[in-house]
Amino acid sequence: MKHGCVGLCALSLFFAAVPGTTAQVVVQNQAMNTLTAEEKAAGWTLLFDGRTTDGWRGYMQQELPGGWQAVDGALTRVERGGDIITTRTFRDFELSLEWRLLEGGNSGVFIRAVEGPALIYHGAPEIQILDDARHRDGRSPLTSAGANYGLHGAPRGVVKPAGEWNHFRIVVRGNHVEQWMNGQKVVEYELGSPEWRALVGASKFAEWPEYGQAEEGHIGLQEHGSFVAFRNIKVREQ
Repeated sequence: MKHGCVGLCALSLFFAAVPGTTAQVVVQNQAMNTLTAEEKAAGWTLLFDGRTTDGWRGYMQQELPGGWQAVDGALTRVERGGDIITTRTFRDFELSLEWRLLEGGNSGVFIRAVEGPALIYHGAPEIQILDDARHRDGRSPLTSAGANYGLHGAPRGVVKPAGEWNHFRIVVRGNHVEQWMNGQKVVEYELGSPEWRALVGASKFAEWPEYGQAEEGHIGLQEHGSFVAFRNIKVREQ
């Protein structure tokens, strides 16, 4: 119980320190984690309803770890729990979500994750989530917020400071991947292309033959020892 309070109490400080959260978030979230009639007609579906953790489970687990909870309308990592994935798998899709970190925080979004590799990042490309200003990984574009982690760097000045909500739009069609952050395209690449193979071969991912090979897989959220919250998680299959 004491360990759980550490996570939840720190999370309370996190929301209380940011204008427009805590008490105000209840009012604001009346429109959060919902779909408009236009979005429904366009084929969007919610991956998080704002109240429950239905549709998510731990990587290589049958249930969702207790370290992930629905808190104030956000799917939140409150303490150690490991990486999590959608119960469904996706091939070609457009993913839209918002995320927010504490200062110095680190997390990520995985695409086409398949279970089998010991760790999720041995197989699934990661879109980096980071407090660039305070985390050491923010020194390199290759490991900064919005990057295709370790392979394709993201431009500076696009990510918002810790405590503010950022938006990701991730488009995966065949081998083509686009990563958008806060309305700006920050990364674009082709899985399996000569450029991609050369970058993988020169990186740590060269050790894992499964990396980036799956044509279909889960969407994953990374637990990297930091508090992170996600909301408005929605997907449209292509």
